Amino acid sequence: MSGFEIRNGQWWCDQAAIDTLANEYGTPLYVYSRARLEENYRRVQYAFKTLTAHIHFSVKSNSNSAILRVLRELGSGFDVVSAGEAYRALRAG
Repeated sequence: MSGFEIRNGQWWCDQAAIDTLANEYGTPLYVYSRARLEENYRRVQYAFKTLTAHIHFSVKSNSNSAILRVLRELGSGFDVVSAGEAYRALRAG
């Protein structure tokens, strides 16, 4: 399994210890798993492969530029409803 897990009583995200991240960056802290994001994207892609569908991510749901870049790398398009969302999607590539 990829993403979040408990190892020796500590939470980890991919290869990073969550408490180490919290100590370095402070809290509250948003932590995303690239491995889980990629895995979930590929699951959706596989589920709709017979339809030749194109996946579009709603920028309104999460406009984090790192998340958008990963999704672009995976082949995602973006659903935008404002100039700000379009700007973020364009910056992601």
